[in-house]
Amino acid sequence: MAQEISKASMKRSKPSYLYSIIGVALVLFILGVLGWIFLNFQKVGTTLRENIQFHAWLSTSSKKSIDSLSNYVAAQPYVKSSAYVNKEMAKEIYNKDGNESWEKILDENPLPESVDFFAKADYVQKDSLEKITADLMTKFPGVISEVQYPKELVNTLNDRSRKIGIVLLIVSIMLSAIVIVSIDTTIRLAMFSNRFLIKTMQMVGATRGFIAKPMNIRAIINGLISAGIAIAAIWAVITWAESYIPDMKALRDPKIYLILFGSIVLIGVGISLFSTHRSVMKYLRMKLDELY
Repeated sequence: MAQEISKASMKRSKPSYLYSIIGVALVLFILGVLGWIFLNFQKVGTTLRENIQFHAWLSTSSKKSIDSLSNYVAAQPYVKSSAYVNKEMAKEIYNKDGNESWEKILDENPLPESVDFFAKADYVQKDSLEKITADLMTKFPGVISEVQYPKELVNTLNDRSRKIGIVLLIVSIMLSAIVIVSIDTTIRLAMFSNRFLIKTMQMVGATRGFIAKPMNIRAIINGLISAGIAIAAIWAVITWAESYIPDMKALRDPKIYLILFGSIVLIGVGISLFSTHRSVMKYLRMKLDELY
């Protein structure tokens, strides 16, 4: 008897489940798009920081000293990549930049040699770079004349990234709260139509676990379906954005998509299961008269 009632409950609740699936998918889609923007913003910031070049200008031509400096720089945890740039290489770079040739005026190459390097994004901060500069100048006196990098660019980039990051974080927190409340409300409304069926099952002797189990399973399935719909829609938006702005393809990172889509699945399934189980327990505790 209880099993037949359970099957009837599932059949009669299909229309409300359909609306809840669509509703949950919609809020997950909105959250996912914002999450994609936030994660890509971090990726862009990291890329910009790691494309800032640092020059350790040399004041010596001693091969031993230069090799010692090159090996030291390459071994540092803050260095992403490094290279020794001799006078001929410096000349090629100078000419590639479209500068006017000085060969007709000067007989000797005036460009200094250097050890150039790119720092990891986490170290491209004012305090960190000051420590790195002081460390190199202290350890290699007479070898390095100056450590140069675009200080204003670093400061501006970090300042703007911090401000935009704070705004996106606040918006993300607010939207996450709205999403949780929206999904919870949608699921509770879907379960509201099943309140008499839940109570009837209880009245004929079904245990709480027996009543809750099929609905919890349905909640997990519905959460997965909603997440799948949201992910498909988000992927369509990403594909459209990349076709409209081809440079965005360079930002593709499997880790970002794994984090994003995994979070959507966890949120969709987690909140659906929690809200469904809570609603079932609520109606089981209520008296029959309170259901009207």
